[in-house]
Amino acid sequence: MNKNDLVAHVADSAGLSKGDATKAVDAVFDGITGTLQRGDEVRLVGFGTFSVADRAASEGRNPRTGEKIDIPASRQPKFKAGKGLKDALN
Repeated sequence: MNKNDLVAHVADSAGLSKGDATKAVDAVFDGITGTLQRGDEVRLVGFGTFSVADRAASEGRNPRTGEKIDIPASRQPKFKAGKGLKDALN
């Protein structure tokens, strides 16, 4: 499923126009992104939790040349599925 499929599903499920559904989906994504940028987590009970993980700087190797490269520290998004989502899949 891509974003257009998600918008179409939201429009059909909620009885919204595709324009309104697009605004709703974009607002959800913007809300999650903004919260993660502040370093907070988004907890959706029964679905899962979005959070931010700090990755330390490390040293890697270029697989082609074997040359050492420095990998800078970064912040990565994480998602942990909730019980309701896990149960729905099993």
